[in-house]
Amino acid sequence: MKLSSSVFALLCLICEIVSLALFLRGFFPVPVKSSFSDKSKVTDFPAEPQTGKHTLTIITKAPAPLFKRVVIVLIDALREDFVFGSDGRRFMPYTRHVMERGSSHSFIAKARPPTVTMPRIKALTTGSIPGFIDVVMNLNSPALLEDNLIWQAKSAGKQIIFYGDDTWVRLFPKHFMEHDGTTSFFVSDYTEVDNNVTRHLDGTLKRDDWDILILHYLGLDHIGHISGPHSSLIGPKLMEMDDVIKKIHASLVSKESEGTLPNLLVLCGDHGMSETGSHGGSSEPEINTPLVLISPTFRRKAGFEEPGVLEQVDLTPTLALGLGLPISKNSVGHLIPAMFEELSLREQLRLLQINGHQLSRLLQDSNPTFHKEVGYEQFRVAEKSHGSWMKLYVDGNTSEVLSNMGKKVLKQYLEALKAMSSALSKQLGKYDMYSMIMGMIFILQVLFLLLLAMPEALSREAVVDVPLASSLLSLPFYLLCLFGSALHVLVCTSAGGPCYLCSLPWVLVFTVIVLSSAFTCALVSMVARRMPTSNKTPTKNQSAGSDWTLSELDVLLLIGTVGHTLSLASSSFIEEEHQTWYFLLNTLCLAVFQDVCRKYFKEQRHRDEQDEGPLLPSGAKEGPSFFPAVELGMSPGSEKWLALATPLLTLTCCRLLRSLNQTGVQWAHLPDFGHWLNSGDHKAFLSLLAAVSLVLIFLLVQRHCSLVSKIALALGLLGVYSYRAAVGNVLFPWQHSSRAVSKGTVEARFVYVFVLGILFTGVKDLLRSQVMSSVVDSGRLKSRGLWEVYSGVVLLVALLFRAHNLPTLACCLLIQTVMAQFIWKKLHYDAAQTTIMHYWFGQAFFYFQGNSNNIGTVDISVGFVGLESYVEAPAIFLTALSTYAGPLLWACHLLCFLSSQRDRAVMGLGHGSYCFALLRSIPAVFYVVLVTGLRYHLFIWSVFSPKLLYEAMHTLINTAICLFFTFMDQERSARP
Repeated sequence: MKLSSSVFALLCLICEIVSLALFLRGFFPVPVKSSFSDKSKVTDFPAEPQTGKHTLTIITKAPAPLFKRVVIVLIDALREDFVFGSDGRRFMPYTRHVMERGSSHSFIAKARPPTVTMPRIKALTTGSIPGFIDVVMNLNSPALLEDNLIWQAKSAGKQIIFYGDDTWVRLFPKHFMEHDGTTSFFVSDYTEVDNNVTRHLDGTLKRDDWDILILHYLGLDHIGHISGPHSSLIGPKLMEMDDVIKKIHASLVSKESEGTLPNLLVLCGDHGMSETGSHGGSSEPEINTPLVLISPTFRRKAGFEEPGVLEQVDLTPTLALGLGLPISKNSVGHLIPAMFEELSLREQLRLLQINGHQLSRLLQDSNPTFHKEVGYEQFRVAEKSHGSWMKLYVDGNTSEVLSNMGKKVLKQYLEALKAMSSALSKQLGKYDMYSMIMGMIFILQVLFLLLLAMPEALSREAVVDVPLASSLLSLPFYLLCLFGSALHVLVCTSAGGPCYLCSLPWVLVFTVIVLSSAFTCALVSMVARRMPTSNKTPTKNQSAGSDWTLSELDVLLLIGTVGHTLSLASSSFIEEEHQTWYFLLNTLCLAVFQDVCRKYFKEQRHRDEQDEGPLLPSGAKEGPSFFPAVELGMSPGSEKWLALATPLLTLTCCRLLRSLNQTGVQWAHLPDFGHWLNSGDHKAFLSLLAAVSLVLIFLLVQRHCSLVSKIALALGLLGVYSYRAAVGNVLFPWQHSSRAVSKGTVEARFVYVFVLGILFTGVKDLLRSQVMSSVVDSGRLKSRGLWEVYSGVVLLVALLFRAHNLPTLACCLLIQTVMAQFIWKKLHYDAAQTTIMHYWFGQAFFYFQGNSNNIGTVDISVGFVGLESYVEAPAIFLTALSTYAGPLLWACHLLCFLSSQRDRAVMGLGHGSYCFALLRSIPAVFYVVLVTGLRYHLFIWSVFSPKLLYEAMHTLINTAICLFFTFMDQERSARP
């Protein structure tokens, strides 16, 4: 079966997407869950050891609640230094006073990655550590069905009121007697979203018909997404939260009375905030959150004490037993001892025994070798010592020996609980190895298919002969299908854990087996066809492939691609991957500079007279040129010096862009030029820089557009500046206040109108070019249509980029222009070389934007530009477009560049599409194999897993790019 290179590349990438989806489904494990029963019950409480008939009536089987009411104030993205640091002293004076002089306990609660809201709410309510795939589920949270604190409280008759982030309402439908949810994704709003919570406080605090009040404030998180943790808006928001704490605490204190249980106020954060204002990763500012417990039952402090450190999930069992509820079955946390230090020794031991019993049952159910765990053995020893202590206690022994023995048992329990909790936390889940291996085999087959097809895919005909039809009629194919089916039945009948493939319909599984078997047979046939034989005349494609020679640039591109792929085996290189791409880009610029010098100096005396002419494509007479050299009126001499200056200009731009956004992990905390620009004192300079960047963008993009599109582009870029001025990022010359006057919704929609208009004009020209009979007119119209589509994308990206990132977009367009005009065509680089260079530039600009392999650097605020409320599909599209703007813009430019070259347009798009597929497949396949081998690595969840999600998303983006390449590769039907 013969396929054009572009169609072949597209089909391979689609198969890779399916393979990656299957691998991801198996790799991201199902969190550890107990299988004893669905929910914990009061009857699950263990009896006190060795009490027998002498059990005192003071301690019942189910412990009595310690608190009458509990108020939980959860402030989204509350970093620990916002409370315990200098910011807390300045902006939260009342909270600091209670911590230093009041009855309270303070801790730094560590949140496990992924540090996004929905998984953290799950952790706080279930006590379990959610799977990393919950990052994806964060956008659409389904109802939480596993055992949790909210369900236990409702089952026990507790009346719960909730106000705040509507994620709680989706996770716990019908659990609250009263609720008012606000969307957590519309990050432009940081005022009304909190006022909507606080407006209920006065009325609710006066009522006596509730037991638990949960308040989830979102404003601080939204400010972080908009302007970062050092914004001038942070201080007023912390003061607002301090007033809320003061109001709640005063109300709870006023309702305290003799003979009743005390109340408890909990102040906590779900996650922290990175230095860029985002979250999702594993840096210290993102995982360290404050936990402040305030209740009159605690001893009063004599001064500020350094907060202790604990796990965020430890709050779940502590609150459960504090309310007299069973601990959730899947909780991996252990009690916070300070909460119960005022209780009698017997009560403390009883609570620790209950927690240890729950953890030991979960450990037994999730670990076949649980009896070898140190924590389990320690718990059994502590329980026996507890029984011995109980015998002495029941017998009325009041000596100091009893007290010392009780303290020893208490210490044994605490050590056992910490050990079991740590063991369960490390065992995040059970991998679905069958799905992982099948996905890995499938994606390996696709890579080998791409590599074997290279000579044909990059030949002049750009046609690949895939022997699928002959494979389907071969005996090995049917044997492989039979073997795969038998293996599937064997695995599914003997699988001890969850298996996704085994849960799929048989027809779907058999289709996967047939495809894998066909790929295997096709690979064998292609290998046999490539093997040289003495009695076989080589085909035209084989002859072309055998004449390949590697230039110095080819060697550099090959070594760079392989070297980058191998670097992914190191966690440090993944965290600092931007450094790899910066180095490769600098090296590429130097290699290009060497080629320019060789062409203009070393080879000058050997060139013919016609080579001295201006820079024009060889097919310029047939249609419009992609390059404006003639329009600029440049002479050959000036062209030579501009060509020499192009690599140096590119190096200069790249160096400046590196200092604009500090990314990675090691140096992300250091201030960069972007922080300096975004500070309030330099807003005038940022405004000037943004205006100059927008003007440069217009000058670079408008050259190939129609008059209507030029006007639309100019008005659209003016709308971009107006939007940034409306939200307070930049200033107009007549503005004296930097206060945001609106949310910019009208201005953003004004820009969207022009984006859609330009895209419509471009698509119309592309469609008209398909029905025109004249080749020259068709080529001219197609070239203009492509450029107008590209212009529309540039305008949309300009709207989504933050003001300080507009120079990044301007430099991107400037480098594209000068490289296209003076390097790629003049030095006669072929389509494959040009594609690889575009790919490298796209990867580098991905990091120039400020992105990294940390989920926390994804700027979700751009998903709500021009929206009044959260709409899922546009938000996801805009966020993905903004994140991958660099690779997308370079791919679009490559499409325009290759389509403009009449001498090799027939094969250029096919070669480009194939190279894109191969460049994406090599690191993706290597990384899939790598994470399979490193699935128990220490940094698998904090470093390797986020990178795996980025690789999958990047593959999806490249598939969309290749789809557009294939659509534009209209000449493929005329190929032999």
